[in-house]
Amino acid sequence: QVQLVESGGGLVQAGGSLRLSCQASGRTFSRYSVGWFRQAPGKEREFVASASSSGAITYYADSVKGRFTISRDNAKNAVYLQMSSLNPEDTATYYCAADRGTAQSMVTNYNGVDYWGKGTLVTVSS
Repeated sequence: QVQLVESGGGLVQAGGSLRLSCQASGRTFSRYSVGWFRQAPGKEREFVASASSSGAITYYADSVKGRFTISRDNAKNAVYLQMSSLNPEDTATYYCAADRGTAQSMVTNYNGVDYWGKGTLVTVSS
């Protein structure tokens, strides 16, 4: 069983940066792939980024590639999403996720993700 709690959301101006954190519970967290997803008002949830259990392999949505960086610290049971060059289209609730499958599988099969956090809201003003 893994519980995930996101933090770090807030209001930021376009062009700014923000770092999201996800604190996980569970002794086996290091065995899970992790990911970040987001859902804007009136839109479906979408994949943002994922990382393998070690963090060595990462995947990004095209819309955030080069601007966002996912990382993890297994010693702290934590996952991070560093976001830069933010624009209003990045406004959404961001969700942390953990899955027994691969980081690659989280790119397209997020409906089957094992664990979800409750989300943290990011608002980017123009």
